[in-house]
Amino acid sequence: MKHSVNKVFGYYGLLITTLLVSFFCLAYPLYVIRPFRYQGPHELAMALTLILVRPFAEGVCAVLALAGLAWYWQLEPRHLRRIAAVAGTFFVCAFAVLSRVNVYERMFHPDIHPAFAAIRQVKLDPADNVLAVKLGGNARAYPVRVIAYHHVINDLVGRVPIVATY
Repeated sequence: MKHSVNKVFGYYGLLITTLLVSFFCLAYPLYVIRPFRYQGPHELAMALTLILVRPFAEGVCAVLALAGLAWYWQLEPRHLRRIAAVAGTFFVCAFAVLSRVNVYERMFHPDIHPAFAAIRQVKLDPADNVLAVKLGGNARAYPVRVIAYHHVINDLVGRVPIVATY
């Protein structure tokens, strides 16, 4: 019986470790690379490095969790504990899948239909910075605060396609 108890605790240790590692790999870059927040150079470097190694780390966590679940399923006859093991493994695999989604692409999509008005009708704070484009007799001004959200503004200035970004 003692041998079986050690195996159970070993499995839960593996499951908790894979859960924590897979959650950290998913959440840390999201926490650090938040819009309109200062990112320190060291934490940003760590987050960007983690993004590079995250597919491998998440894959290892998912494989370990699935292999552990298969082994634990044969070892544990109680249904409630099996359900807990399946739930934990599900979250490890879900974190692995979610880490493949570029949330910044989803959040900050290019503005393909910018709205414009005459300068007399626009209310800008005197401290607002703008990017200005003049082609021929046509001019546009893009507030930096708008570009900061979208990152890319696709537009036509005098029938010439442009991309405003910074």
